[in-house]
Amino acid sequence: MGIVSLLVGVALLVAVIVDILWTTLWVDGGAGPISSRLTTGVWRGLRVVTGDHAAALSLAGPLILALTLATWIALIWVGWTFVFASSPIALVNTRTGGTADWAGRFYYVAYTMFTDGNGDYTPVYGGDAWEIASALTTASGMAFVTLGVSYVISVLGAVSEKRAFASGVTGLGDRSEAFVRSGWTDEEGFDGLELPLNDLSSQLDLLADKHKAYPVLHYYHSDRSEDASAMAIPIFDEALTLIRHGVPGDANVGPNPTLVESARSSADTYLETLDKTFIEPVDEAPPPPELDRLREEGIPTASDESFEDALEDLRERRRYLLAVVEADAWHWPPLDGEDDGSA
Repeated sequence: MGIVSLLVGVALLVAVIVDILWTTLWVDGGAGPISSRLTTGVWRGLRVVTGDHAAALSLAGPLILALTLATWIALIWVGWTFVFASSPIALVNTRTGGTADWAGRFYYVAYTMFTDGNGDYTPVYGGDAWEIASALTTASGMAFVTLGVSYVISVLGAVSEKRAFASGVTGLGDRSEAFVRSGWTDEEGFDGLELPLNDLSSQLDLLADKHKAYPVLHYYHSDRSEDASAMAIPIFDEALTLIRHGVPGDANVGPNPTLVESARSSADTYLETLDKTFIEPVDEAPPPPELDRLREEGIPTASDESFEDALEDLRERRRYLLAVVEADAWHWPPLDGEDDGSA
C-alpha cells in the first residue's frame, strides 16, 4: 500500500503542476491536458443542459474558471495526502502521540498548504524526508495557489477587453453591410472608417494574444450578441470583404488599402488562434452579404457576378467564420430575439 500511495501522490502532483504551468505560463501552448478536458466538458454539458440559452451560457466562463482553480487546488491537496499516506508513521498527533489516519493526513495537508501548520499533527521525529515533504507542501500551496489566483485576475481583465472589441464593432453595425454603411459619406467616401479600422485592428491583435495566453477566454459567453466577440469577428471580417471585393477598385472611395490589409491580417491572426484550439469549419458557407443594402445608400458596388466569384474564393474562410459563431451558440446572420436571451 505504501509504494502505491506514494506513486499515486507523485503522479497527481506532477500532473497538476504540469497542467498549471502549461496553462498559465506557456502562452502558445493553450490549456493544459487537465484544464482543456475540464473546460470542454463543462461547456458542452452546459450547452446540452441549457439548450444554448444565452443567459445561462453566460455563466460558463465564471464556472469554468472557478472549477479550474478548484481542481488545481484539490489535486495538489489530494496528491500530498497520498504522499503522506505512503508511510503509516509519517505524521503523528502531537496531543495523543498516535499516528495520523486518512482524515488527519488530509487535515494536515490542508493547513500546511494554506498556512504553516497548526501543531495538531507533525512529521515523525527524526523523519527528515517528511519534514522536507511538509516544506514542499507549503511551497506548492503558496506558489501554485497564488499563480492560479493571478491567472484568474488576468483572465477577468481580458474578458473586459474582449467585450470592448465586440462593442466597438457592433456599435458600427449589427451586420457587415451596416458596418460598411456607417463609414460612408457622399463627399469623402469611406474615410470615416479609417480610424475605427485602425483602432479595431489593434484591439483584435491584442485579443488574439489574450486568447493564446488564456484559452478559457473562449468560453466567456455574453448573453447579448452586441457584446459577443463571436458575432463581432464575422461582422468585422465580412465588412472587410465588402470593402475589398464589393466596392469597385476604380471608384476610388475605399479606405486606405494598406489599412484594410492590416485589418485583414489581424483577423487572420485571431482565426488562426482559434483554429489551433476550438473550431472546425462547418459544411456550408453562411449567406453572402447583400450588396443591395449598400446600393440603397448610394454606395458604388461591384457587379453581383464578380462579388459572387470573390466569395467563392473565400468559401473556406467564410465556413470558418460561421463555425466561430456556431461554436459560441449564436446564429449568422443574427436571428430576431437573440438579444432576449435565446440563442
